[in-house]
Amino acid sequence: MTSELPEMRASDAERERVAEVLREAVAEGRLQMEEFEQRLDATYKARTHGELEPLVRDLPAPGGGAVAPVVAGQRPRTGSLARWSDRVGKPATSNGAFAFWGGFSRRGNWTISRVFTAFAMWGGGEIDLREANFEDGEIVVRCFAIMGGMQVTVPPDLNVEVRGIGIMGGFGENTKDDGFPAPDAPRVRVTGLALMGGVGVERKRSKAEKQRERDAQTQQLRDGGRSRLEKGDDGR
Repeated sequence: MTSELPEMRASDAERERVAEVLREAVAEGRLQMEEFEQRLDATYKARTHGELEPLVRDLPAPGGGAVAPVVAGQRPRTGSLARWSDRVGKPATSNGAFAFWGGFSRRGNWTISRVFTAFAMWGGGEIDLREANFEDGEIVVRCFAIMGGMQVTVPPDLNVEVRGIGIMGGFGENTKDDGFPAPDAPRVRVTGLALMGGVGVERKRSKAEKQRERDAQTQQLRDGGRSRLEKGDDGR
């Protein structure tokens, strides 16, 4: 099955489904490792359905289907390779941020406090939790934007609840990366007020996490290939 809209922009979830088909194909011996790596690289660079389709056109769908579909149902994401338990219970490094006619940024390896308060007036701010640690399993992020903007970026498997209010502005979630909350992930509640401004919450994996996943998957397949060679053609 192929897409009826080849020029439609591909989502991260669709790229991941194609990558899963490729991983199964190399594990079954349908693709050589060199060709697998080339197709996998092209998968993550693809922008449209039309660019994804040729990569799996000659491969069966998982479960024995005729041809692997580009667009299929959602599947859970594994999230960060690090366990959530390793990222919770750390001493907080920041409990708030302030911007007035300017901006602030909290991103990378930092630890958010149990209650984090951010304020931006005539300015903007960025709160990125994708590589962050958490002081507690329950986190409240309070965002107040007055004639300004604020962006909260979280990994797809984080438990997030958005309860802010927008007055002549917007306060809401804009999901770009499909995912399912992990049962052991922290719970983050985003509240606050956007007055003639905006606060957006976005689920999106970091480039570093995507690269770690690709490296781990490629190494796992290489190890599996070496294991089969060591056993010999007879599989013993």
